[in-house]
Amino acid sequence: MSHLQAKPIKVNEGELKEKVVAINRVAKVVKGGRRFSFSAIVVVGDGAGIVGYGLGKANEVTDAITKGIEDAKKNLFQIPLLKNTVPHEQLGKFSGGFVLIKPAAPGTGLIAGGAMRAVLESVGVHDVLAKSKGSSNPHNVVKATIDALVKMRAPHTVAFQRGISVAKVFNG
Repeated sequence: MSHLQAKPIKVNEGELKEKVVAINRVAKVVKGGRRFSFSAIVVVGDGAGIVGYGLGKANEVTDAITKGIEDAKKNLFQIPLLKNTVPHEQLGKFSGGFVLIKPAAPGTGLIAGGAMRAVLESVGVHDVLAKSKGSSNPHNVVKATIDALVKMRAPHTVAFQRGISVAKVFNG
């Protein structure tokens, strides 16, 4: 897979919603002309902090999407959410993809571009500011976004690691 380690998470398959981020048509030139195949990058999520992505390749678009969904269900990540936004600002990187995710006030909405939007919608974030600052290749953007989300830490885990109260995490 990648540098991200997916944790085996117990999740109800029926609750996962899938989103196709990008479909790419690939041509292979053979003696009789061009042979086309399709690759689809798919993001799945339950809208409550669980998200995964997958890549499917096949000769038909529908088959590629189905394979992508199956692959995505094998790579699920648990993301800490805080009041419909992310807990803190975070940078994510994968290859040429470089993303910045910032928490936003309630009512801001999801301010993010193409591939990032799909990932953030699937996680269940409703208010966030996000900017993709590197490659616009959907594969790298999706992986960089998930990298940023996986690095997020919930306030109670920070408090536990530092051995202080949750109030102190917020108020210093």
